[in-house]
Amino acid sequence: MVNKDILEDFIIEDEFGFYCAYGDFYIDPKYPVTTAVISHAHGDHAVPGHAYIFATAPTAAFMQYRFVQQPIKSYHIKQFKEKFYIGEVEIEFIPAGHILGSAQIVMTYRGVRYLYTGDYKLQEDRTCEPIGYMQADVLITETTFANPEIVHPDPVEEIKKLNTTSLNIMLGCYSLGKAQRLTYLINIHCPDKKVYTHHSITPIHRLYNSLGFVKLNYEIYNRKILKEGQHKVYLVPPIAFNSYFRAKNIVRVFASGWERLQHANDMSLYISDHIDWRELNIYISKVQPREIWTVHGDGSLLKEHYADKIIVRNIFKKKRSV
Repeated sequence: MVNKDILEDFIIEDEFGFYCAYGDFYIDPKYPVTTAVISHAHGDHAVPGHAYIFATAPTAAFMQYRFVQQPIKSYHIKQFKEKFYIGEVEIEFIPAGHILGSAQIVMTYRGVRYLYTGDYKLQEDRTCEPIGYMQADVLITETTFANPEIVHPDPVEEIKKLNTTSLNIMLGCYSLGKAQRLTYLINIHCPDKKVYTHHSITPIHRLYNSLGFVKLNYEIYNRKILKEGQHKVYLVPPIAFNSYFRAKNIVRVFASGWERLQHANDMSLYISDHIDWRELNIYISKVQPREIWTVHGDGSLLKEHYADKIIVRNIFKKKRSV
């Protein structure tokens, strides 16, 4: 008979990241390791230096752009729902809906299915693959916004706020994923606005236009843009946004689900690429896990919510050296 007992140490967190000893691989390691399975290409999940990298094609493309010295032969590209093995662990990727190419990592070992979400969202986003669902025995989920008081508003209604001013807008956002989603939303719902991109965002827009599902309409920024005319939106990364406090006749806006990033701005723009409390519980109802292991955030409210229904705990942390 197949042993369907959940292994409490199937995934542990150590100083390098999330480690699976049963397949001898890491998920989203923080430092170079031998074998890395990467959920998506954001800097807090993808770093260079690994000997073997398993990822989707878009994730690998973004990593290749950012980590030019990483050997091409180290990348092992996998399609969504393509099963492969690392050691005795069967693995497949399903879409996470976070950014283009973002994947949930489904691992099956000795008849037990473990699902690592990475970062994910349920909201519609035409610039990336829609989230996929799969039932699992253990759900390993991010809990960035796992709080009943946090509700992400409709992104379409949020982006339409930009239509309330004719002044030029400096729009702060993360370069990969958020910038492309915002560009598409502005293209569709703010037709009078013209999008300009910071030099660090432009190459990623080009990758999205070559790899993605929609065409992004934008132009490259130059220094004269915001000094003349109206209805212009300049997309900039956080470091550039934070250096423009004294800009005149410009509306400062930062797109984020975090309230603390809205306080110093001229207009709030709550657009998040993570799940909120309601979406988290919808997702759990679809996965139907026997246990929930939490990462990236405080899962205490989730544990309280599912008391006597589902085992909820933080993923085990152990020290290990490689």
